Amino acid sequence: MKERILIIGSGFAGMWSALSAARLVDLHNRENIEVMVLAPKPELCVRPRLYEANADKMVSQLAPLYQTTGVVFVQGKVEKIDTVNKQVGYCDQQGNQAILDYDRLVLASGSHVRQDLVPGVKEFTFNLDQLESAIILEKHLQDLALLSASQARNTVVVCGGGFTGIEMAMELPARLKATLGSDIDVVIIDRGSSIGSNYSVQMQAIVKQASQELGVRWLLNSSIDHVDEQGVYLKNGLFIESKTVIWTVGVQASTLTAQIVGTRDKQGRLVVDEHLKVVGQDNVYATGDVAHAVTDNKGNIALMTCQHAIPLGKFAGNNVAASLLGIEPLTYRQENYVTCLDLGAWGAVFTEGWEQNVNCIRQDAKKIKIAITNDLIYPPKADRVEAFKIADPLAPFV
Repeated sequence: MKERILIIGSGFAGMWSALSAARLVDLHNRENIEVMVLAPKPELCVRPRLYEANADKMVSQLAPLYQTTGVVFVQGKVEKIDTVNKQVGYCDQQGNQAILDYDRLVLASGSHVRQDLVPGVKEFTFNLDQLESAIILEKHLQDLALLSASQARNTVVVCGGGFTGIEMAMELPARLKATLGSDIDVVIIDRGSSIGSNYSVQMQAIVKQASQELGVRWLLNSSIDHVDEQGVYLKNGLFIESKTVIWTVGVQASTLTAQIVGTRDKQGRLVVDEHLKVVGQDNVYATGDVAHAVTDNKGNIALMTCQHAIPLGKFAGNNVAASLLGIEPLTYRQENYVTCLDLGAWGAVFTEGWEQNVNCIRQDAKKIKIAITNDLIYPPKADRVEAFKIADPLAPFV
């Protein structure tokens, strides 16, 4: 009977976990180990690009890749994880309940935006959390042109001045002007005291300059009280009338982490050791957005981005396979860190290191951004040799 590595999730971390595990199993010619992925669909949503136009195109089909690399795909939604009996309960395509046994488990179920932080968010805002919600937002933006001109129609509010909020807001002026004309207002509401307060002083200056040139307004030191069909109400009494409120804050790890006994951080991520095994668990690994993982000897923690999810997936897959093969695991380390923030028609800003030292800006940085999001982060072609080569955790990556 085959031993089974079961990977929950088919995002960046899940996909690369599967390929990396299959690679190591193949290298050791072990036909008695099965690598299986359990996810709602055999596809990868390219979430870093969901702020762009044509959101429906931001998906890659993975069935051919899994087939050529020997990864078994099971379509379904996970409902229960039983680490004592080493079983996962799920609901299949037909709505039937089913159970899968495993010898080793990799949790790679990703993250989601919390919609319960402020009244009205779930009912009256849009988000870029998933492919489906991004498509809904894009259609709404297109349909604004069908409405009569008004301040509410022409005002778009972005809640949150983090990475996603900034990229979405900077994308909007050009897109809205093409359909609504020049009289538009894009507003970022942020609790920070300065524009782009999460970033280095150098980066903040660049984001401020781009915002000014694109006409994107920032409301700083501002907290949202509630949202309704009329717009956004701030705790300081200010009201912003808007037909389009986009929510980008409160990213949380998948709720499935709560079913695994272990220590979690404030974002719900499971604390893992240097091999990405969940601390306190013998047979469970966590990776990507559900893993609280140390990236280097300086104590930096992996962020909930594909930049970290891809290597995390490769190391998790390698190490979970190594545990069944009886060979030494690899220590997860990711010394290099870069930031490439899209600033719409203005260009972009590219930084290096955790200190976020600006390397280049405007169109030079934009070229790097396009190379990353249109090429580097995409899955490999359905070629077994090439896929396994790239799935090596020690292969070069940004």
